[in-house]
Amino acid sequence: MARSALQVFPIPAYDDNYIWLLSDGEHAVVVDPGDAQPVIATLRQAQLKLTAILITHHHADHVGGIAELLAWSRSQGDTVQVYGPLAEEIPECHQGLVARDSLHFAAPELDISVLEVPGHTRGHIAFYLEHQGQSHLFCGDTLFASGCGRLFEGTASQMWQSLDQLRQLPDKTWVHCAHEYTLSNIRFALSIEPHNVDLQQWEARAKALRQVGKPTVPTTIGHEKKVNPFLRCEEDSVMRAVRLGDPQLACDPVSIFAKLRAMKDVFR
Repeated sequence: MARSALQVFPIPAYDDNYIWLLSDGEHAVVVDPGDAQPVIATLRQAQLKLTAILITHHHADHVGGIAELLAWSRSQGDTVQVYGPLAEEIPECHQGLVARDSLHFAAPELDISVLEVPGHTRGHIAFYLEHQGQSHLFCGDTLFASGCGRLFEGTASQMWQSLDQLRQLPDKTWVHCAHEYTLSNIRFALSIEPHNVDLQQWEARAKALRQVGKPTVPTTIGHEKKVNPFLRCEEDSVMRAVRLGDPQLACDPVSIFAKLRAMKDVFR
């Protein structure tokens, strides 16, 4: 029997969060449900049965809806499993995950690989899957469209290694990040690479999407490698821009990334 077509779409939450839903048209898995209500509304409207919750890291806007979502699922007679990073405290987590763990779900039929991507938090993980020739990455707050997460608990070295791991994925991999930060990220990226034609064109497309209320995500790994300065720390144009105010800065990618992230932290 042929595998069902996989539907993947974002559920908006709070001001700029995205909760990702994966479905075969009957069953669903959700990623990082910080708020239960929009998920429940979507499940009801689409008449989907929730089977699992995937969590990338412990921040409240990613885990805040777990308890309510589990309670609602139980009221529907369903049993839902919660999977999250072993290295972090995740509410009501049934199975802690580490690098190279794999998950298999029968409904929707999915095989998911676990990547460890510390930096934003100490134990941050990401989920990677391939389905009918298409690959998907659910990366939480590690990689954003044209940006990356802040270093709240990890080091610059850890985050660079995490991003470097993600940029090794196939170029056609869809990047499903957890926030709509794209326009502000593009503004910063253009301050680093104002002559990047791919970035200029991307700004126009992203603005057009947001003007009609559409998400700018997912993007792809290949696209991010062209427009995301945090994946381009080995490019001469990025190194020159970062070292402009600090000519003594070392040219290795970790030093460039650390300075670039510090610049983004104060960019307005």
